[in-house]
Amino acid sequence: MLEIIVKKFEDLNTRELYAILKLRNEVFVVEQNCVYQDLDGKDDKALHVIGLKENKIIAYTRIFRPNDYAKMASIGRVVVKRNQRKYGYGKVLLKDSIRAVEAYFNETTIHVSAQLYLERFYEELGFAQIGDSYLEDGIPHIGMIRKSNT
Repeated sequence: MLEIIVKKFEDLNTRELYAILKLRNEVFVVEQNCVYQDLDGKDDKALHVIGLKENKIIAYTRIFRPNDYAKMASIGRVVVKRNQRKYGYGKVLLKDSIRAVEAYFNETTIHVSAQLYLERFYEELGFAQIGDSYLEDGIPHIGMIRKSNT
């Protein structure tokens, strides 16, 4: 069972912040062999959606209000620990991230910069591709938008 909590940057304790950065590094830098500047100076503007299993952080996203990262509200740094992906936690995490954007920001249009191979995953959650694919840190991505009437 995945427990989801949402925290402001200033409410994260040092252990939580360390675990989040470690998870992002494990997946984005080591597993995906992508050298990039993860600490981009935007974490303090985000709300942090944290997935806990047995009190350990195994899934994470950060969400932004419009104009804090992109023109629209957005979800980014979507990550699930490698050995936990088989349980469907990615969908749980994204559904809760979408609800958090709607609840905290009162926004129903959400942007993601999705890795191209995850296009179907995002489509199943109501996102649709906008524009052409592009390289971001050497990995093919597409912009995707989700509009909700709720």
